[in-house]
Amino acid sequence: MMKLIAAATAGMALLVGVVLWVPSALAQQESTLHSLRGVTSLDETNDVNDIKRLNTGRRFDRAYRQQPPLIPHKIDKYQVNLKVNQCMRCHDWPNNTREGAPKISETHYTNRNGVALDQVSNSRWFCTQCHVPQTNAPALVENTFESAVGLR
Repeated sequence: MMKLIAAATAGMALLVGVVLWVPSALAQQESTLHSLRGVTSLDETNDVNDIKRLNTGRRFDRAYRQQPPLIPHKIDKYQVNLKVNQCMRCHDWPNNTREGAPKISETHYTNRNGVALDQVSNSRWFCTQCHVPQTNAPALVENTFESAVGLR
Protein backbone atom coordinates (compact mmCIF):
# COMPACT_ATOMS: atom_id res chain seq x y z
CA MET A 1 0.00 0.00 0.00
CA MET A 2 2.88 2.37 0.85
CA LYS A 3 4.51 1.67 -2.51
CA LEU A 4 1.26 2.57 -4.27
CA ILE A 5 0.96 5.86 -2.36
CA ALA A 6 4.62 6.69 -3.05
CA ALA A 7 4.19 5.96 -6.76
CA ALA A 8 1.02 8.08 -6.93
CA THR A 9 2.76 10.96 -5.13
CA ALA A 10 5.74 10.77 -7.49
CA GLY A 11 3.40 10.69 -10.49
CA MET A 12 1.49 13.75 -9.25
CA ALA A 13 4.76 15.64 -8.64
CA LEU A 14 5.88 14.82 -12.19
CA LEU A 15 2.54 15.93 -13.62
CA VAL A 16 2.65 19.23 -11.71
CA GLY A 17 6.20 19.81 -12.92
CA VAL A 18 5.19 19.23 -16.55
CA VAL A 19 2.10 21.45 -16.20
CA LEU A 20 4.24 24.27 -14.83
CA TRP A 21 7.10 23.78 -17.34
CA VAL A 22 5.16 23.47 -20.62
CA PRO A 23 3.60 27.01 -20.65
CA SER A 24 6.92 28.66 -19.83
CA ALA A 25 8.69 26.61 -22.52
CA LEU A 26 6.02 27.54 -25.07
CA ALA A 27 6.27 31.23 -24.13
CA GLN A 28 10.03 31.09 -24.65
CA GLN A 29 9.65 29.32 -27.98
CA GLU A 30 6.91 31.73 -29.14
CA SER A 31 9.28 34.68 -28.81
CA THR A 32 11.83 33.04 -31.13
CA LEU A 33 9.46 31.74 -33.84
CA HIS A 34 8.55 33.95 -36.78
CA SER A 35 5.90 33.22 -39.36
CA LEU A 36 5.70 34.50 -42.93
CA ARG A 37 3.65 37.35 -41.44
CA GLY A 38 6.72 38.45 -39.50
CA VAL A 39 6.31 39.44 -35.87
CA THR A 40 2.65 40.45 -36.19
CA SER A 41 0.60 38.80 -33.44
CA LEU A 42 -2.46 36.75 -34.34
CA ASP A 43 -4.97 39.28 -33.01
CA GLU A 44 -3.72 42.18 -35.14
CA THR A 45 -3.77 42.64 -38.89
CA ASN A 46 -0.82 43.59 -41.01
CA ASP A 47 -0.52 45.33 -44.35
CA VAL A 48 -0.96 43.19 -47.42
CA ASN A 49 2.06 43.09 -49.71
CA ASP A 50 1.62 44.30 -53.27
CA ILE A 51 0.42 41.51 -55.51
CA LYS A 52 3.10 40.64 -58.03
CA ARG A 53 2.17 40.92 -61.66
CA LEU A 54 2.19 37.78 -63.70
CA ASN A 55 5.07 37.30 -66.07
CA THR A 56 3.04 37.15 -69.28
CA GLY A 57 5.99 37.89 -71.55
CA ARG A 58 7.14 34.28 -71.73
CA ARG A 59 6.42 30.91 -70.21
CA PHE A 60 8.74 29.73 -67.47
CA ASP A 61 10.64 26.51 -68.04
CA ARG A 62 9.72 23.50 -65.93
CA ALA A 63 12.11 22.73 -63.09
CA TYR A 64 11.63 18.95 -63.20
CA ARG A 65 10.25 16.39 -65.64
CA GLN A 66 6.78 15.80 -64.19
CA GLN A 67 6.17 19.38 -63.02
CA PRO A 68 2.69 20.62 -63.90
CA PRO A 69 3.00 23.60 -66.26
CA LEU A 70 2.64 27.04 -64.70
CA ILE A 71 -0.24 29.27 -65.78
CA PRO A 72 1.16 32.23 -67.77
CA HIS A 73 -1.95 34.43 -67.45
CA LYS A 74 -4.28 35.85 -64.83
CA ILE A 75 -6.94 33.52 -63.42
CA ASP A 76 -8.28 35.55 -60.50
CA LYS A 77 -11.78 35.88 -62.01
CA TYR A 78 -11.99 32.33 -63.39
CA GLN A 79 -14.88 30.27 -62.11
CA VAL A 80 -13.98 26.70 -61.15
CA ASN A 81 -16.53 24.74 -59.14
CA LEU A 82 -18.33 21.40 -59.33
CA LYS A 83 -20.32 22.44 -62.42
CA VAL A 84 -18.12 25.00 -64.23
CA ASN A 85 -14.43 25.09 -65.11
CA GLN A 86 -13.51 28.10 -67.20
CA CYS A 87 -10.02 26.70 -67.88
CA MET A 88 -11.66 24.07 -70.10
CA ARG A 89 -13.13 26.79 -72.31
CA CYS A 90 -9.68 27.21 -73.88
CA HIS A 91 -7.62 24.17 -72.89
CA ASP A 92 -10.02 21.27 -73.52
CA TRP A 93 -10.10 19.56 -76.90
CA PRO A 94 -11.12 20.75 -79.55
CA ASN A 95 -11.35 24.38 -78.30
CA ASN A 96 -7.61 24.57 -77.69
CA THR A 97 -6.77 24.76 -81.42
CA ARG A 98 -9.27 27.56 -82.02
CA GLU A 99 -8.01 29.47 -78.94
CA GLY A 100 -4.32 28.77 -79.57
CA ALA A 101 -3.96 27.30 -76.07
CA PRO A 102 -2.05 24.18 -75.04
CA LYS A 103 -4.33 21.15 -74.78
CA ILE A 104 -4.52 19.54 -71.38
CA SER A 105 -2.60 16.29 -71.02
CA GLU A 106 -4.18 13.01 -72.06
CA THR A 107 -3.64 11.85 -68.47
CA HIS A 108 -6.45 14.23 -67.49
CA TYR A 109 -8.88 12.06 -69.51
CA THR A 110 -8.12 8.93 -67.47
CA ASN A 111 -9.87 8.08 -64.22
CA ARG A 112 -8.22 6.67 -61.08
CA ASN A 113 -8.69 3.12 -62.35
CA GLY A 114 -6.89 3.83 -65.64
CA VAL A 115 -10.09 3.88 -67.72
CA ALA A 116 -9.97 6.33 -70.66
CA LEU A 117 -12.79 8.90 -70.65
CA ASP A 118 -14.27 11.24 -73.26
CA GLN A 119 -14.24 14.14 -70.81
CA VAL A 120 -11.87 15.39 -68.13
CA SER A 121 -11.75 13.11 -65.10
CA ASN A 122 -13.37 14.41 -61.92
CA SER A 123 -10.04 13.93 -60.14
CA ARG A 124 -8.42 16.42 -62.58
CA TRP A 125 -11.25 18.97 -62.64
CA PHE A 126 -9.81 21.50 -60.15
CA CYS A 127 -6.79 22.76 -62.11
CA THR A 128 -5.25 24.90 -59.37
CA GLN A 129 -4.63 21.84 -57.21
CA CYS A 130 -1.52 21.37 -59.34
CA HIS A 131 -1.19 24.39 -61.65
CA VAL A 132 -0.35 27.83 -60.28
CA PRO A 133 0.09 31.22 -61.94
CA GLN A 134 3.70 32.07 -62.66
CA THR A 135 5.19 35.23 -61.22
CA ASN A 136 8.56 36.85 -60.64
CA ALA A 137 7.97 37.15 -56.89
CA PRO A 138 10.92 36.61 -54.55
CA ALA A 139 10.92 33.35 -52.59
CA LEU A 140 9.08 33.59 -49.26
CA VAL A 141 11.65 31.38 -47.56
CA GLU A 142 15.22 30.59 -48.48
CA ASN A 143 15.67 27.31 -50.33
CA THR A 144 18.41 25.45 -52.15
CA PHE A 145 16.26 23.85 -54.86
CA GLU A 146 18.11 23.11 -58.11
CA SER A 147 16.39 22.43 -61.39
CA ALA A 148 16.68 18.86 -62.62
CA VAL A 149 17.91 20.28 -65.92
CA GLY A 150 20.90 21.81 -64.14
CA LEU A 151 21.84 18.49 -62.56
CA ARG A 152 22.50 16.67 -65.84
